[in-house]
Amino acid sequence: MPGAEADASGAAHQPSQTIAVERPRRLVVMHWLTVLCVCVGVTFILVRDQVDGRALRQWLLEGHRHFGLFVLILFFLRVALRIRLGTLPSASRNAWPIRAAAALTHIALYALMLALPILGWALSNAEDKPVHFFGLTLPALVGGDEDLADRLQTLHLDAAWLLLALVLLHIAAALWHHFALRDGTLRLMLPKRRR
Repeated sequence: MPGAEADASGAAHQPSQTIAVERPRRLVVMHWLTVLCVCVGVTFILVRDQVDGRALRQWLLEGHRHFGLFVLILFFLRVALRIRLGTLPSASRNAWPIRAAAALTHIALYALMLALPILGWALSNAEDKPVHFFGLTLPALVGGDEDLADRLQTLHLDAAWLLLALVLLHIAAALWHHFALRDGTLRLMLPKRRR
């Protein structure tokens, strides 16, 4: 049988059925823009810790803040788009515990895309540093407070580690869908060329 594989017992089975379902191009574009902004923001803050020079370190911190604010903007755009689109059909027929775990992971990722930039914004304010976005000074979320700044620094860092863990889980799930289930889920989120 074409496309069939034999399992350990020698019985043939088909890869998971793919359900023909397209992801809206805007959703795919916003997904990858978010990935780009998170990666650049993380790179800026990690490089900042390795370089000397006050001006360069300040530039990298401002870049980190800007890309964090881009993530915040993309969060609101993505939520608005998801509300408008409603529930998207799944590309595979997984058992409900797997679907529930995927839904909870997505909710946690969205929550962190909201929380991390706000925590960083509040952290800067607590350190008595204004937050700028393309020359515009954003309103302070909190007043200057060293103790609060220490707590926000810890929360921001803990949330960043949690985001990293969830992103790795998300990547592992995408690869599992692609290589183990072979259900087309990963292909749905890859950018496609316009015809």
